[in-house]
Amino acid sequence: MNTARLALAATALLATTALAACGSSADGGSASAAGGPGGKADAVLRLPDPGNNGFLARGKKDGSLDRALAAVHAKVAWTGSAGPFAPAAQALSADQLDVAQGSITSAVAALAQKPGFKLFAQTAPDGVGEGILVKNDSPIKTVQDLVGKKVAVSQGGTSEYLLLKALEKNGVPADQVQRVYLRADQTSGVFNSGQVDAWATWNTFSTPTIANAGAHFLVDGKAIGSDNYAVWAVRNGFADKHPDVVKAFYAYLRDNGAKEKADPAAYLNVFTDSGPTAVTPAEKDVAVNVSRQGTPADAISAADTARFGTVAQFFADQKVTKQLVDVKPYLIDIDTFGGAAK
Repeated sequence: MNTARLALAATALLATTALAACGSSADGGSASAAGGPGGKADAVLRLPDPGNNGFLARGKKDGSLDRALAAVHAKVAWTGSAGPFAPAAQALSADQLDVAQGSITSAVAALAQKPGFKLFAQTAPDGVGEGILVKNDSPIKTVQDLVGKKVAVSQGGTSEYLLLKALEKNGVPADQVQRVYLRADQTSGVFNSGQVDAWATWNTFSTPTIANAGAHFLVDGKAIGSDNYAVWAVRNGFADKHPDVVKAFYAYLRDNGAKEKADPAAYLNVFTDSGPTAVTPAEKDVAVNVSRQGTPADAISAADTARFGTVAQFFADQKVTKQLVDVKPYLIDIDTFGGAAK
């Protein structure tokens, strides 16, 4: 969700292979370059490449992100492609990546392991860009109609959460619906060919599917009361060593996310308007509508933390995680991080 949410692309590339190939810096994220202001060595912030859409793509193209980070003696290294959070979480913990975005649902699943990251920013749940897709000619008209049907989901994150949340809200036992576990980037062909009856997914994949494949949401995030925030994670070693860089990057996310929300169309097809990463004319209206109704990144408040806990409890109750994950120890108060807020 470009960010995973704000960069709405027709095709999403998973980060698994590319991120695994990224080199790690032995000093925990610092480069020995002497090009920083005043001759100070630059910290290198490794980010998934933003692709063709969203404010990070524009920041890469126009140099605004480089300028924002240069003020705190840092620079960007683009590594791999933005995609689902699970491989990014592994890359963070393996010192192959410094910052990544995902969903709180995927983050909870990753935090149930041995995480090497903390969360420092959030974006409110996407009420209109994520949900359960069905074909326009499908006989499935209500969530209850999913009984006995096959629903494609990605395991342990947004997709599985959306399905289970919809079933719970509508009183449908989870074991009465068959979950077909697929990688998100492998699902569109399976859905389009009718091998599954529905697909629980998020805006990166729902946008092209709604625009091009004759599909619609059976229910969206708003209808099911989703608490599926987008979250930004930072590698522990980088955060400990460079809190000023994390704060500067957060400020860039917040300010430029607001600019994108005000004029979403201006942030589509930043590098090219053709090819597999381009948003097509048919997809543009869908993408703009989703982005306009979104919110920029913000600090993680006490109210947000409580809703994160609700997600963690839900995943424990649904046996997605083996036990309840306490999210609180893995949260950063960005306003006071590294000293008093400026």
